Amino acid sequence: QVRLVESGGGLVQPGGSLRLSCAASGFTFSRSVMRWYRQAPGKERELVATITVSGGFTDYADSLKGRFTISRDNAKNMVYLQMNSLKPEDTAVYYCNAKGLGIMGAYDYWGQGTQVTVSS
Repeated sequence: QVRLVESGGGLVQPGGSLRLSCAASGFTFSRSVMRWYRQAPGKERELVATITVSGGFTDYADSLKGRFTISRDNAKNMVYLQMNSLKPEDTAVYYCNAKGLGIMGAYDYWGQGTQVTVSS
């Protein structure tokens, strides 16, 4: 059974930090490109960050560069999103996503999301 379970969200004051985690199971994590997306109320889901299978390459939404860091631990089947200097506009549900190519074909898996609220 494929599972992506996000955790680490919550309420934080502007300027604060949070570290999101995503635990993966049921598929070959180490061969999957991992991404974090977010969706704010009334807005479309947007790509936050991408990390390649080895972790050797990362990419971020332009507006988030320098504040967010994506990382992964293939030994633990985990992907993380370190978020610093948080702003109210970072408030959203954050989703973990896995994409790859398995023996049954291409796959695209999503977690259930974790709420991040930045407010004083």
